[in-house]
Parts: sequence; structure tokens; C-alpha cells
Amino acid sequence: MKKAVIETGGKQYLVKEGETLEVEKLNSDKKQISFEALLIIEDGKTKVGSPIIQGVSVLAEIVEPEVKGDKVVAIRYKAKKRVRKVRGHRQIKSLIKISKIS
Repeated sequence: MKKAVIETGGKQYLVKEGETLEVEKLNSDKKQISFEALLIIEDGKTKVGSPIIQGVSVLAEIVEPEVKGDKVVAIRYKAKKRVRKVRGHRQIKSLIKISKIS
């Protein structure tokens, strides 16, 4: 089974074929997107790129272009001063499915 490390949105993800994951929002009109592999694990052998492995790409299809993530609440509170600020944020993400590591 092949596994690869890809980078998108400033983060790195360990992926395998058929896996579905949420990544930072992708600005692409296409249904398929290609990522460059930083690392490949195949049959117990590891191949590390510097910074990428030439000739290896990870193909993924965009299942949902915009999905809202969980709400993160930021609270600012000052004791005995009647100061309380509550602010929430939901990050927009994309849902992708890894179709092929070649």
C-alpha cells in the first residue's frame, strides 16, 4: 500500500489512496487537483524528496469545494470589571478524496 505526504494550505498530510480528508479551502474550478509528493512510503521503503520527489504526483478529486469547520470560540474576560467579549469563527475547508498516487 502506497502512502504519501503532501502539502497544502501550509500544512502537511499523510495520505493513502481512497482516503477522504478536509484541507484548507482550495481555489480551483476543476474537479481534479494534483499535489506534489514530499515523501513516499511503499512496501516498507521510504523515499524522501528535497523538497519534492520528481515525477511523483498525488491526484485527488474535490468532493465538496466549501465545507464549514467546527466553531472556535475566543473569549476575553476581565474579572470585576464587567468586561466580557465572546467571538466565534468557523473556518471554510474543502473536502477531497485521494484517487491515485503515481
